[in-house]
Amino acid sequence: MRMKFDPSNPIIQLCMKGMALEESGDLDDAIEVFLEAWNQTSDDYERFIAAYHLGLRQNNIDDKLKWMKKSLAFALKINDDDVKSAYPTLYLTIAKCYEATNDTRNARKNMDLSYLHQGRPTDTGPFYHGSKVDLQVGELLTAGKKSNYEKDLKMNHIYFTANINGAGLAAALSKGEGNERVYIIEPTGAFENDPNVTDMKFPGNLTRSYRSREPLKILGEVTNWEKLTHLERQEWDDRLAKNKGEIIN
Repeated sequence: MRMKFDPSNPIIQLCMKGMALEESGDLDDAIEVFLEAWNQTSDDYERFIAAYHLGLRQNNIDDKLKWMKKSLAFALKINDDDVKSAYPTLYLTIAKCYEATNDTRNARKNMDLSYLHQGRPTDTGPFYHGSKVDLQVGELLTAGKKSNYEKDLKMNHIYFTANINGAGLAAALSKGEGNERVYIIEPTGAFENDPNVTDMKFPGNLTRSYRSREPLKILGEVTNWEKLTHLERQEWDDRLAKNKGEIIN
């Protein structure tokens, strides 16, 4: 089973709003937005995400543990292949909560469960890569190109995703003057979760974003992804202009 991470989902949008408020220093307002998200949840996937964000922002360790255990319970109930990528983070956070209360038995138990669920991604695709470059079936995409987001940075990996709209976003934001293209690709070697998004804003790798040092083979092209509106494109450009974080290369 694979659940789709949808940035247009109202709960995810509220969580993004809360994170933006927190980044600007308005933590109290941010928590109110996360509570609003929790109160508006309609399924276990939304509850798993909202509870996680509420848990992160709790100063009281008992409250933090309560929300993290809720998030984990909903994640386990969903039993989704992508949500499973969040298990190590959830168990680790819970273990740290128990450590803070000197409950060494439960801390060790959850730490072991965190390690147990770590490992390489098991996603089987289909996979996509967004670009403005005109490519042909059978061509290979390789690492070593310049970053789309940081000037003069040569990338050690080639990036791709199992989310077709995520690849469309990458195409829209990529450098160049060509048309936005989304290619169906096949990794030719081992790949890993993209550390630039994994456990950054949401737990695990819900967006199914990956990278590899080995080439990606072009299998075909698709045209049916959701393209950015003019307003969404402006918002992304503003967000990238404000982004001061370093790329994990």
